[in-house]
Amino acid sequence: MHARLLVAICAALLACAPDSAPREVAVVRVRGYGEIRFALLAERAPRHVASFKSLVAAGFYDGTTFHRVIPSFMIQGGDPNSKDADPRNDGYGGPGYTLEAEFNDVPHRPGIVSMGRSTEPDSAGSQFFIMASASERWRPELDGQYTVFGELVSGQDVVDRISAAPRDANDRPLANVVVESVTIEPG
Repeated sequence: MHARLLVAICAALLACAPDSAPREVAVVRVRGYGEIRFALLAERAPRHVASFKSLVAAGFYDGTTFHRVIPSFMIQGGDPNSKDADPRNDGYGGPGYTLEAEFNDVPHRPGIVSMGRSTEPDSAGSQFFIMASASERWRPELDGQYTVFGELVSGQDVVDRISAAPRDANDRPLANVVVESVTIEPG
């Protein structure tokens, strides 16, 4: 009798325990700025995480830039067009496919990583944005409207320095902010 009770209690505790499985971490190395590390939230956005990992494995993000930066809001990158010398096409490129939205209940607070998209909800591809410090005022416009797929584990200072970079009227940094590489590490 006591053994069955002990087994039942252990099973209940395990069922209530938080997911302790380590999450994979994306490591974004930015020339002249440092490293941004974020945990991939595969349980919240499995298709977006799988696509991101596939693009990382192919070296897709290497050499792209953070082509849109807004202080106290976010930095946006992941556009293959940002590798060329024409800044007018930045923000319009992608991997050649789009993803069905995986909106979730993770709030867009500082350090959250979300997929960029057009006005069409199912139009995300490769572009992503990372929320800067003091970005909470943007939450009502973002929560439930963009797919959150990552959360910073380190590098908020790097995000904030990039978001403060001098920029033009289109929020493009005056000097390219180059992503040297992106890798995935075990959590």
